[in-house]
Amino acid sequence: LKAATQRSVAVRKANAQSHAANVLPVVANIQAAGITTLGGIASELNARGVKSPRGGRWYATSVKHLLSWKLT
Repeated sequence: LKAATQRSVAVRKANAQSHAANVLPVVANIQAAGITTLGGIASELNARGVKSPRGGRWYATSVKHLLSWKLT
């Protein structure tokens, strides 16, 4: 069970990193256009049809989490 849990965590982390790598350039483009608030970035991602990691809408908190990947 421990090994399966470790594999599951590794897969989820890899998926999150992959998604962040794909979305962060879009966020950088949005920020370059002058939209810098978390809510503004979330609104713009939604307007552009970019899906969140779980396939849903973006919120300020989900943008905050995305940007935290950039810092690690």
